Amino acid sequence: MLNDLKVIDASTVLAGPSVGTFFAELGAHVTKIEHPKHPDVTRSWKLATEDSASSVSAYFSSINYKKNYIQLDFTQENDKNRFLELITTADILITNFKKGDAAKFGIEDEILFQLNPRLIHGKINGYGSESDRVAYDLILQAESGFMSMNGTPESGPVKMPVALIDVLAAHHLKEGILLALYEREKSGKGKAISVALYDAALSNLVNQASNYLMTGQVPQRIGSLHPNIAPYGEIFTTKDGALITFAIGSDAHFQKLCVELGLNDLPEKGEFSNNQHRVKNRIKLAQIIGEKVKLVDVKSLLDNLHLLNVPAGKIKSLDEVFDAPEAQKLVRNEMIDNIETKRVTSVIFK
Repeated sequence: MLNDLKVIDASTVLAGPSVGTFFAELGAHVTKIEHPKHPDVTRSWKLATEDSASSVSAYFSSINYKKNYIQLDFTQENDKNRFLELITTADILITNFKKGDAAKFGIEDEILFQLNPRLIHGKINGYGSESDRVAYDLILQAESGFMSMNGTPESGPVKMPVALIDVLAAHHLKEGILLALYEREKSGKGKAISVALYDAALSNLVNQASNYLMTGQVPQRIGSLHPNIAPYGEIFTTKDGALITFAIGSDAHFQKLCVELGLNDLPEKGEFSNNQHRVKNRIKLAQIIGEKVKLVDVKSLLDNLHLLNVPAGKIKSLDEVFDAPEAQKLVRNEMIDNIETKRVTSVIFK
């Protein structure tokens, strides 16, 4: 799809490299640049069970795919010149330099655009281009409100089990680069695009932000529950011990769920007659539903609810997730340094 596109990925960790992988999957020729003595740190982010002598890790593999790898030290004149030579024919450059690094290396945008006016420079930073703070996803989750909302009253604040803010920032940068490519078709000129992890985090607070901005409500830790909808996120145990959850987004969904569980009269009761009432009385409602759910097997219940178009699902572990053929279709394999690596595709549109 993008076979003629040349991308230089000079970024590290997750956000930037995942953007490089996205373009590689679309057919672009992607060259990843690493320091000869200090390669991408995620090569060393290994599980206890991984080979300590290996040059790659599962983490590194997750966001590096179909790239050509070269080693350059920008403080060495020959290596810097080789980098600048690559810039002359590149379409996209991806970096996550710390503040002042570009100037220190002598590769500021002014120099890059003189060499290649069509270049699109996608930059990832932590707290804006003028901040020199070190940015890690955990700290961004803490400072942007995500951790304060995630978890239960008993657990305390909990981070998401993926580097969510990095992932979100990467998607924003992809959008910016794609828009810049579109604009370049008309203008013939490239541009620099900068995405801050902090901005990406706040822009994706969506309904939780509006709940606060419009009503003053500060979200509390309520586990998987939804502050605006019920039943939504409550966890129930079936007769055969499976954990399931419902996402009942409308009165119609609720009525169908009640019929399936033999609770036909429940929607007529004032305390459950509409969503706002169900939110107020969600604890009592969950107890009533839970008593019915534990009388049925997971497969029969979910099969029936799916036929009724009621959103419901089993809570699966990752081994269960990847047992499904639909999930296996999204797995991409590649040999890196003679090691078989696997990751989930970053391109899911068709």
